[in-house]
Amino acid sequence: MQNDYLRQNRQTLNLGIMKVARDLFPGYDLKMAYSIPQGVYCTLSGSMMSEREVDLFQKKLREWAEADSMIEFMQKSKGYYRYQLENTIVKSIYPANTLTSAIGPFRIVPFNGGFIVQFGEFDERQKRPLIYPQKLSATYAKTQKWLHNIKIELVSDVNEYIEENRGGELIGMAEALQEKEISDIADMIIGHCRSVRAVLISGPSSSGKTSFAQRLSTQLRVLGLKPRPLSLDNYYLDRDKMKKEADGSIDYESIDALDLSLLKEHISRLVGGETVSPPVFDFKAGKRSGELAPMRLDPSDILVIEGIHALNPGLLPAFDQNMFFKIYISALFELNVDLANRIPTTEVRLIRRLVRDELFRGTPADDTFARWASVRKGEYEYIFKYQEEADMMFNSSLIYELSAMRPFAEAALAKMPDDSPHFLMKERIENLLSFARPMDASKVPFNSILREFIGGSLYF
Repeated sequence: MQNDYLRQNRQTLNLGIMKVARDLFPGYDLKMAYSIPQGVYCTLSGSMMSEREVDLFQKKLREWAEADSMIEFMQKSKGYYRYQLENTIVKSIYPANTLTSAIGPFRIVPFNGGFIVQFGEFDERQKRPLIYPQKLSATYAKTQKWLHNIKIELVSDVNEYIEENRGGELIGMAEALQEKEISDIADMIIGHCRSVRAVLISGPSSSGKTSFAQRLSTQLRVLGLKPRPLSLDNYYLDRDKMKKEADGSIDYESIDALDLSLLKEHISRLVGGETVSPPVFDFKAGKRSGELAPMRLDPSDILVIEGIHALNPGLLPAFDQNMFFKIYISALFELNVDLANRIPTTEVRLIRRLVRDELFRGTPADDTFARWASVRKGEYEYIFKYQEEADMMFNSSLIYELSAMRPFAEAALAKMPDDSPHFLMKERIENLLSFARPMDASKVPFNSILREFIGGSLYF
């Protein structure tokens, strides 16, 4: 419940951002382009903003927030919540509070001709400095260029393809783009093959890391390398040795849940040409159950390490960093409902996890929602802070995926009890899905990253 209130507070600030943009820059459309950790990047369509304009924007937004300005909820219609802010009517796909005093702290900083709105407490002594998302921004820009080329910007554009029975064409283009990008990454690794001994693949929950690792490995094989997988999951400490939280629970997202000393030793020995026997972790028993066959890297072999902590510097031995090629993967969904109402990448990953866990892990939607806050906390603490250290970023989102997953997600949500404590999250996801026209997922290729979540993958 707390996360839902936090989201409403931030959505209230988004209403103010829309209003101030209209007041200061009439004739220009505000675009909430994409998320960054604890914030969002915004720009004006067709115009670059100067630092002076960004400073003025922040000043006017703070004045609006601190004045406890009037926000009146009007109605919900066609998936939108409609609010009146003084003389301005703003529509939002998420509910907001009607008191600006509930917004909480924020700051606005210039970035790439627009600005970043960052949420949360800030220490002026820079204990929490803003890490400018240069590589993340470049990855978004690359996807935006492709979307511009095929003339798709909004969810409604995808809906048109489906309504015109051209869903297969849409799937083909999206999958072709990902295959090309994976092939390009494999070429980059080959270009450094004399020094690279290990590929590290990291990303937040439900990014498609496992399928991506398999598809990249296939491309590397085509180019003459022999990928050798090393699973971080097998290096968990026995459950009785893991550090407990204050409430007695175990934080499986923490890097401290891994046997780091053994993991670093094995990586060091492998890239050094020695032989190791990786452990096997039994998740049901919560402890190690033996060892895998002895493993050694031959000259044509390359180690492929996939897991949420793969980019954490604490994972790597003190070797020449040129030996490691680092890849960050996430579902950086880029379609908006309209220019001012973006679909957060977090929501797309939550829907992926919701569908996968209900279909294949026996986890009902209620349990997925209950766990999500802990998952998100782990991402902020252990994953997002290292994303800009990647050599390459890969966007695993697919422009058709909301339409393909809608029937699966709605079926899972329909099983939730009426008195669920996560009713607001259910309502939020259902409302978001309502904007995407459902499509038949049978045409999704069997090597697609989406198959990791809806089933039928040739890798599992």
